[in-house]
Amino acid sequence: AAVCWHEGELYASFGHNRGSENTATEEARGRVRTDGGKSWSEVFTIDVGDEPNLAVSHGVFLSHKGSLWAFHGSFHGRMQGLHTRAYVLDEASGRWEKKGVVARRGFWPTQEPVAMDDGNWLMAGISVSGGYGGPDDPAAVAISRGDDFSRWDVVTVPKPEGLRMWGESTVVVEGRDVLCIARWRKPVALAAVSKDYGRTWTEIRETNLPMAASKPYAGVLSTGQWYLVGTTTADSGNRRSPLTIAVSRPGEKV
Repeated sequence: AAVCWHEGELYASFGHNRGSENTATEEARGRVRTDGGKSWSEVFTIDVGDEPNLAVSHGVFLSHKGSLWAFHGSFHGRMQGLHTRAYVLDEASGRWEKKGVVARRGFWPTQEPVAMDDGNWLMAGISVSGGYGGPDDPAAVAISRGDDFSRWDVVTVPKPEGLRMWGESTVVVEGRDVLCIARWRKPVALAAVSKDYGRTWTEIRETNLPMAASKPYAGVLSTGQWYLVGTTTADSGNRRSPLTIAVSRPGEKV
């Protein structure tokens, strides 16, 4: 799921499927919470796929300059030709305007765009190159060209040869420095660092942080504390519970 505050309302989106997960019948849908959080609207549709055998699955939001954007992973069949499509909410009609394919190279966003000091935005995600269950699905980021959200440059995070991962990732941005944290098939967090706004990366490597193999989520609080949401208890293995929130001291990175 993704959530986003926009114009005082809370939007949520998710993937729906009448069949198996990650198949061509995936549809992007959502709900909005309007009355101070007391209830949710009926389910609305972002996109069900307007081509044969086309899926539009879960994605992320961005509220920027009065517009609500949505960026969703999309593919054909069983996760073939994966890419990202963009949408903008027409608030008068409640319909989502299709902006087409905005990122390729197998990119599927897993964290909303984060503004960077160089004027660009960065989305964390995964690059799926070989369809479902492939051997090489590294963490990746997509970088905008300023506030033009119609074209994103995809950069994969390098990994050791032979490392099998399903690289759903998250980032923390601080100036030109970016920390990428990614899930693995083992219950340990992987991490890599960029010193140039996500353009180049160190090779991703195993850390000493236990973390279940589910999508992590990280960022910086208004207090200056870094945070990481996931399951990071030492004895949970690959169970996705309990949910944990790890925080640093203000201004620190540990």
